[in-house]
Amino acid sequence: MFKEASESRAGGLSDSTFGPRRSDSRSNGHQPVGSSVGFVGLGHMGLAMAANLQAAGYRVTAHVHRAQQVEKLTTLCLKPTTDIADLFDCEFVITMLPDDAALREVVFGPTEPRADGLAAGLMPGAIHLSMSTISTITASELASEHARCGQGYVAAPVFGNPDAAKARELFIIAAGTPADVERCQPIFDALGQRTFLVGTAPATANLIKLAGNVMTAATLEILGEIVALVRKRGFDPKQLLEILTGTMFGGRAHKIYGDKIAGQHYASSGFVFPLALKDVRLALAEAEAARVPMPTVSVVRDRLLTGIARGYSELDWSALGLLAAEEAGLHLEGTKT
Repeated sequence: MFKEASESRAGGLSDSTFGPRRSDSRSNGHQPVGSSVGFVGLGHMGLAMAANLQAAGYRVTAHVHRAQQVEKLTTLCLKPTTDIADLFDCEFVITMLPDDAALREVVFGPTEPRADGLAAGLMPGAIHLSMSTISTITASELASEHARCGQGYVAAPVFGNPDAAKARELFIIAAGTPADVERCQPIFDALGQRTFLVGTAPATANLIKLAGNVMTAATLEILGEIVALVRKRGFDPKQLLEILTGTMFGGRAHKIYGDKIAGQHYASSGFVFPLALKDVRLALAEAEAARVPMPTVSVVRDRLLTGIARGYSELDWSALGLLAAEEAGLHLEGTKT
């Protein structure tokens, strides 16, 4: 499925195709030239990203479903629209949607009422830049459809939360044809701190994103269990995290989410239990197709289902720590703040 990644050196990208590229439009010579960008998916992440593009000099048309969202977008100097056809003349259209179904509807158009989507409506040569976390199957299907219509398709899912999006500190995983990726690079520079180019097959970027998300989910589960253990034994979990993150476990996931779990701060920052469960299920489907057992990820799936069953659908996925505390018999105050 991903054999194109091994062939992309011949396609014109340098050796950095298979490694990181720093994203900084102030130092690498890439400057916005007022290109028109359509943006679909104005949630916590998407809104921050669209605002950053507007601030960087792009002309951003932001698509929303509800008219009551228009005023908020206008205050950010974005051009709002409730009609997807208003994006058809854009050079780039970025999608930041929650799942495969939502993205497929935008690309192929809804069945009721009948309407054309991006594939039928975008002008030849335009690029659909998909920054959503979706399945590799859907990524491949969308790439094929856009190619059939004479358009480009680049997959560029991101690692980072809404705060990182606001601060232009996202990590971007990009894959697509070399020419299309090069055209998107200034956009990456305006949104993130570093871009990793992973070849010509868009599905590769989505596989990497799913792998990273399930690693984070598994990290949250073990962090929750460890914090519950030391809390029940009377040790300060914040001191534990200071020791762990200052020695062998200094990664961003341990620091950011460890602090949430130790401090019992589980209010949603955008990545709630159902979204995490969606990504875990997609990763398990990839594993099953490749005949790769992932027992740890299966446990995390069940834990997320437990959280949803207990009414935690609106909580951040760090609330896996709340589940661990409850099952340890701990009754914590203020766990959803």
